[in-house]
Amino acid sequence: MTLDLDPTRTAVVVVDMQNGFCHPDGTLYAPGSEAVIDPIAELVARARDAGARVVYTRDVHPPEQFEDAHYYDEFAQWGEHVLEDSWEAEIVDGLTVGPDDHVVEKHTYDAFYNTELEGWLNARGIDDLVICGTLANVCVLHTGGSAGLRDFRPLMIEDCIGAIEDDHHEYALEHADWLFGEVLSRDDVAFDAA
Repeated sequence: MTLDLDPTRTAVVVVDMQNGFCHPDGTLYAPGSEAVIDPIAELVARARDAGARVVYTRDVHPPEQFEDAHYYDEFAQWGEHVLEDSWEAEIVDGLTVGPDDHVVEKHTYDAFYNTELEGWLNARGIDDLVICGTLANVCVLHTGGSAGLRDFRPLMIEDCIGAIEDDHHEYALEHADWLFGEVLSRDDVAFDAA
């Protein structure tokens, strides 16, 4: 069954498809992240053609971000990664940020936390978020959950979401489907104003 979305009220949110995660030379490279580049590109192209908005998130860390951290320290968890102004922080080749696309720089797993994303979406009358990107059980999951708490409809596109392990992908999507969103494939989504 196809879900018809009004493109004027829909945004595709592409989470963290950056060299650090999606390129074999990236510090936190996961083959599962690289594998979804082409499916995401196809989804984004369809959305743009229909007039839906496209948002890219970039996970970016200043080198000193966690120096005074009490507890939350991603560098302790993952090592230094996607440092600001680095090659790792750039969107991976194969995905192109268009002139009308919006880019959100975030410093945590959640693309809504301390960013302008919610206000940008609300100002444009966006209700439905088609969420894709990487990693399934980290930034994709936290961004989707945060979207749901803000009364957006998170539509998690299972064949456009990367993961380190298949179990991580399965867990994240089951959790999303159970708690805050809907899980679909890209073929289940149509951008149709009718």
